[in-house]
Amino acid sequence: MIHESSSPFIRVRGLLSAGLAVFLAISPCLAQTGDAGQSAEVPGPGFEDVLGLEGLGGYALSPDGRSVAYEVRSTNWEENRYDREIWLWREGREAIRLTRSPKGTSRAPAWSPDGRWIAFLSNRDEKQQIHLIRADGGEAMTLTSHEEGVNRFGWSPDGARIAFMASEPEDSLSKQIDERYGAFSVEDDYPGRTHLWVVDVDGDSASEPRRLTEGLEFSVTGFDWSPDGTRIGFGHEPEPSISARGDISVLDVASGTVTPVVTGPGSEGGFEWSPDGEWMLYSSAGSDTTSDYYLNSRLWKIPATGGEAIPVAHDLDESLWSYWWTEEGIFVTAWQGTRRPVFRIDPTTGEHREFASEPDRINGLRFSDDGRTVLMSGSSTTSLSELYRTTLEEWRPERITDFSSQIDGWEVGSSEVIRWTSQDGTEVEGVLHKPADFDPTRRHPLLVVIHGGPTGIDTPTPVLGYVYPVNQWLAKGALVLRPNYRGSAGYGEAFRSLNVRNLGVGDAWDVMSGVDHLVAQGIVDTTRMGAMGWSQGGYISAFLTTTTDRFSAISVGAGISDWMTYYVNTDIHPFTRQYLKATPWDDPEVYAKTSPMTYILDAKTPTLIQHGENDRRVPIPNAYQLYQGLQDVGVDTRLIVYEDFGHGISRPKERLAAVWHNWQWFAKYLWGEEVELPLPEDEGDDADEDEGEGS
Repeated sequence: MIHESSSPFIRVRGLLSAGLAVFLAISPCLAQTGDAGQSAEVPGPGFEDVLGLEGLGGYALSPDGRSVAYEVRSTNWEENRYDREIWLWREGREAIRLTRSPKGTSRAPAWSPDGRWIAFLSNRDEKQQIHLIRADGGEAMTLTSHEEGVNRFGWSPDGARIAFMASEPEDSLSKQIDERYGAFSVEDDYPGRTHLWVVDVDGDSASEPRRLTEGLEFSVTGFDWSPDGTRIGFGHEPEPSISARGDISVLDVASGTVTPVVTGPGSEGGFEWSPDGEWMLYSSAGSDTTSDYYLNSRLWKIPATGGEAIPVAHDLDESLWSYWWTEEGIFVTAWQGTRRPVFRIDPTTGEHREFASEPDRINGLRFSDDGRTVLMSGSSTTSLSELYRTTLEEWRPERITDFSSQIDGWEVGSSEVIRWTSQDGTEVEGVLHKPADFDPTRRHPLLVVIHGGPTGIDTPTPVLGYVYPVNQWLAKGALVLRPNYRGSAGYGEAFRSLNVRNLGVGDAWDVMSGVDHLVAQGIVDTTRMGAMGWSQGGYISAFLTTTTDRFSAISVGAGISDWMTYYVNTDIHPFTRQYLKATPWDDPEVYAKTSPMTYILDAKTPTLIQHGENDRRVPIPNAYQLYQGLQDVGVDTRLIVYEDFGHGISRPKERLAAVWHNWQWFAKYLWGEEVELPLPEDEGDDADEDEGEGS
């Protein structure tokens, strides 16, 4: 088990190893208080209850609009994984579970055009393959047995074929090199490619797959059948990596001829065919190919045979990533502050108008074959993400799932959007969560939770998960502020561009001015304030650690501590060059100005650092650098490394560990409580003695 140690550096190992054995049968209700030796209750919903909530995954609307196949995500504590299975809802009937995979991985449902079959992806075998199941139930059948598995698939409009993407197997030369010289890799050399295949489908049987694309010149990133089924449009990039390049081509399925349609130095995003197959709609930053991280991704339409691209709805000041072209027009979703409505675009004129805004935040849309029935996922201030169905003519969303019933009876407090003015006059929004017994005449502890991105966005919601026990802090009487600092989505291109050459600095203005806004109302106990965040939120938290002493404690999750360290280690080098407009060698001053480590000698705030061992997005040297610097200046710090994880904690038990680590840290510094990790209730103190390193 994990004990308080003289060393503040802890590694949390994978399933059933010594460091995690204590989490196998934890009751979230009790934690030991070290000084008094008494139990201290964790208020509100249990940590496992929050992490164990079922949620909505992918979904598909039947061609006639009367049935829905959708994924349900659940937590499998015994196997330490998140499962996905497919459920089926039919008009006038109760939803039923359609799939039962031994490995809990049935995903990406897609109806056949005649509505008789549902295809989906599952790794019931060694690799993820396409499976088929009748829409009226029965046993699922494996359709493909591709050597490297299937990444993505799509039915042809006539239902006779399925195209799919698959990674290329390791070639014979690579195997020979490995056998002779062992395993090694060359940075920026990506030998793998993803290509397109097609398989003929006849009922529950399929032919041998036929290759559609090949070679080392490009790797396929996505595809879509043309309405008549004779062509496939596909996106591709020069190498299988996070690239600043991305083009779109059209493949003639019968002849195999590939015709480039959209080419250029920048990255062209996902695309959609017009209903008549004459045009393609796609997203791109346009002529500016150097700043696509913070500039709007705009819509363009282009003849499917190639030609001049025509702008669409370019005066809609937000990135438009979700779009659908039907006979009734082009429909897109885009953030507008903390709302996410649907916009309708005239494909001829390119003009747009807000079309629908119920529920508050609409995510994806799916249309029936006639374009009249719409399926969408959405959420509101008081509900979890649910599926809704409506008609296009009369927008009255009917909720067809009920995930929100899981939190009936929970004391979740309230959440609301607030606004304030930052240090430089910028207007900033954020979400303020208040406890159920909020008293405006009393001063409450304040926890600031900072989202990642920086182009993420926080919205009002009843329950928050991941690694921060927000609902339990609310139940303990604290306020929680989630600021949509400069750079956040939903407020336009100019707002996101305020981060350019001002990362960390301007973000800190926005966070601290939000704190001051609440302090001025007399509702914050300024002696008990904490801040935290993951990824970009972790970077901002690290910046606050070294530039202000107003917080009692801070938690840095997968955060950047030094931009040069980040730049030379990350898998997305262009990110830093775009925001700072220079390399470290061109302009070391801007890298120093925006790096938390520059101000390490001023650090005073006790800081917890959490990081995945194999993080490529924010590599772990950032964590070690901040940890050593804080130790050198005498600041209380603890570094916890979650082994075998990348940029996120993706398994439930280790996520539970991370929640407890944050609960411990802030309990100590905001409430003066020494909390130990709880032991399994049904085992004695010696229960873990036999748990060796190899368990």
